[in-house]
Amino acid sequence: MRYSWEEFARKMGVEPQILENEEARLLKKFVDDMLHPSHCQYCQGLDLSNPNPVHHPSYELTPACNHDCIFCYSNVAVKLGKAPKPGYYGWENPKAITVSQYGEPLLSKRIVEVNRMLRERFPEARLDLQTNGSLLTEELWQKLDFDIVMISLDASTREKHLKITNADTFDAVVNALRIVGSDKSVRSVVRTIFMPGINDEDIPRIAELASSLGIDEMHLQPLTVHELNVDRLRKAGLDFERAESMRELLKTAMEAKKYIDVRISGCLLAQLKRMDALTLFSVKRVAREVAPVVKRTRENLKREQE
Repeated sequence: MRYSWEEFARKMGVEPQILENEEARLLKKFVDDMLHPSHCQYCQGLDLSNPNPVHHPSYELTPACNHDCIFCYSNVAVKLGKAPKPGYYGWENPKAITVSQYGEPLLSKRIVEVNRMLRERFPEARLDLQTNGSLLTEELWQKLDFDIVMISLDASTREKHLKITNADTFDAVVNALRIVGSDKSVRSVVRTIFMPGINDEDIPRIAELASSLGIDEMHLQPLTVHELNVDRLRKAGLDFERAESMRELLKTAMEAKKYIDVRISGCLLAQLKRMDALTLFSVKRVAREVAPVVKRTRENLKREQE
């Protein structure tokens, strides 16, 4: 006769007990209640049965950037000669298009033209702008037409911002958050990278600042450590071990949640939702890469050919 482990324990005179970790239980509930980021809706990464998911289509305008962030994958791609050339990387009938995933799109003089072209060419698609915000002005904002605007901010002070971006643009980025946050016709998002030892204490303050400026959501992303950035991150004080811990990421997200609707990367959240509390408490993420890779094919749009 077979016994369950509880029955066997009782027959041996031992009353079985369930191992419980209160912090793990709270993290599990936090994950179960969390929504996917607005930007991640329709992304293939949410489908865990897909063996080779790719990001949304994107329109790349330029690999250049006026920031030189210590963690940046786009920087790495440029140095290794792997940055995508300007153009559309995707397919017909996309549900969402990002402008753009490499470089700073507002550096391009074609930003307004490309925005309008995409709106006309893909009228049913959601258009997402990903920018560091430092070049956004009221005048330019009136010419743009996006559904989601993600503005990167990884520090809560001018000094820390300069340390991370190597650019004295903190006030300009805050102004961009104010511009976008005041326009309720778009979904506004502050995009923040979790870098323990560097900015983990800043993240709740960023959440509070963004919320005060009318921003709808914080997209908190785990750090991917590219080999060319290792020395810069080490000198800045990154705790590499904590950077791989999902517990540390979630604890920081819980603190930020006190101020704003905080969400973590959709493909990661989809995996975490499947884990039990104790696994979630101890799981780590492989955070090392050599270079980012664009899995989508560059396509020529008809208007570009004319």
